[in-house]
Amino acid sequence: MEACADIFNRWVDGTEWMPRIHTPDDVRRYYRETLFVNGVVTVADCQGEIGGFLALVEDRFVSALYLDQPYRSRGIGAALLGEAKRRAKTELRLWTFEHNTGAQRFYEREGLAPVRRTSGDNEEGLPDILYLWRAEPLSREEA
Repeated sequence: MEACADIFNRWVDGTEWMPRIHTPDDVRRYYRETLFVNGVVTVADCQGEIGGFLALVEDRFVSALYLDQPYRSRGIGAALLGEAKRRAKTELRLWTFEHNTGAQRFYEREGLAPVRRTSGDNEEGLPDILYLWRAEPLSREEA
């Protein structure tokens, strides 16, 4: 749990446009008391190190998908997302920040489609995008 929280904390600290809303200790506490209690967390074991993780809550909502810098662009994110799709079976939802263009490219490459945008209805106050994956493709009206 702490390794996953630390991956997230390093991502926040290393992402110029991402504000630090919670202290690293608050993030660790949230992961310990909420994320790991209320969801299914899949970790990528990379030769004994946790290279990344995905948290799936409510069976169909990805609340977190983060990879540590050395493990990016190696297919690990796709494998974690594939496991989430397998567990969710029919559909999967997740939010990503509008500024996170790399994540958007990744999600779209993995078959997710943007279905909603906000101007910053989140605690960070940043515009974000809701993505949806369905085992059955979206109709034109839904996409």
